[in-house]
Amino acid sequence: STSAMGMAEARGAAQVALALADIDVTEYSPNTVKQAVTGSGRADKQQVRVMVHRLTGVDARSDHAADAIAIAVCHLSTQAFAGAVRRAR
Repeated sequence: STSAMGMAEARGAAQVALALADIDVTEYSPNTVKQAVTGSGRADKQQVRVMVHRLTGVDARSDHAADAIAIAVCHLSTQAFAGAVRRAR
C-alpha cells in the first residue's frame, strides 16, 4: 500500500540520518516490548497501557503514546540487564 511505502521510506531516511550522525539505533519486536512491560508477549493494547501506568505513573492518552513509553521501558530494562551481564563477567 502507499502508506506502507511512505512509512518504509521515512524509516529508511531516519536510519540514514542517524547513521550519518553516528547515533546507535536499537530495534525491538512488538512481542519483546510487550514481554518487557507486561510479562507476556501476547499482551493487548489495554494491558500495555495499564502496565505503562503502573511502571511509570504516566497515564498515556493514546495507544501510540503508551507504545512509545513501553519501548522506552523495554530499552532501559534491556540495557540495564546487558550492563549487569557485562559487569558480572
